[in-house]
Amino acid sequence: MNTFHGAGGGRYGTAPHGAKGTGRSRSTPRRTAAPRRTATRAAQYAALLGYLAFLAFPFLWLLSTAFKPPRELGSVHPTWIPEAPTLENFRQAFAQQPLPAAAGNSLLAAAVSALFAVLLATPLAYVLARFRGRLARAATGWVVVSQAFPLVLVIIPLFLILKGLHLVDSRTGLITVYVVWSLPFALWMLTGYIRAVPRELEEAAAVDGAGRLRTLISVTAPLLAPGIVATALFAFITAWNEFFFALVLLKSPEKQTLPVVLTHFLGAEGAADLGPLAAAALLATLPSLLLFAVIQRRITGGMLAGAVKG
Repeated sequence: MNTFHGAGGGRYGTAPHGAKGTGRSRSTPRRTAAPRRTATRAAQYAALLGYLAFLAFPFLWLLSTAFKPPRELGSVHPTWIPEAPTLENFRQAFAQQPLPAAAGNSLLAAAVSALFAVLLATPLAYVLARFRGRLARAATGWVVVSQAFPLVLVIIPLFLILKGLHLVDSRTGLITVYVVWSLPFALWMLTGYIRAVPRELEEAAAVDGAGRLRTLISVTAPLLAPGIVATALFAFITAWNEFFFALVLLKSPEKQTLPVVLTHFLGAEGAADLGPLAAAALLATLPSLLLFAVIQRRITGGMLAGAVKG
């Protein structure tokens, strides 16, 4: 009987074998889950490398073109590495256009607009993050809607407003436009950083007798240092690379920014002086890359320090 029940799947003879069988069926998903995770992670890394290659391709091609002589620029079979690298393109670029003055104008507009955008956005973002109500929802809606408007729709009324204020063809007018244009994004970024700061720290400061402004300056702002630096960096890069506003609002050659001056390397019929244009564009791109490379370690370190303190 015991043999019969064991062979036929009886309740007494097959219990140990059933338990082992159940154990095998439970361990099978665990064994197959690891290869799936490995394959998923490999696909993610492959997609990331592809995206990085997509981003790096224009810069590498620009770098190669900037050092190529005219003979290689007109070659039917272009190469990645210049066969006879030269600095003549850089010399011609500085000789043809006032690049240092244009870079100074871009630096002034980008630095001042980033500074004012952060100074205005920090207390406003604190209000949006800590006092949620109709005003906060309306401001959040304004942030979202303002990013949906194309530049072509706002440039005409903006030009008329600045003309009435006598700010057309003025660095002050351009900086004002950059501050207003970058303010919604700065608000959105800083609001997220402020919401990550524990309220208990502010409540402890309030118990010690600190007011809202004192709490913002002494408690919240130091913890927001990574977010403030990141926001200022993005506002700076946005203003440094901006072209359309500077093209419409600035008419005097001595006030034009670097992206506008780059268009002067194009001929009347659209023919580009490719070598000097590539050299000037490379010089215009390097400050943003170097600035981000220097600051990104401090941003990451500040985020980790803030997480440990929290």
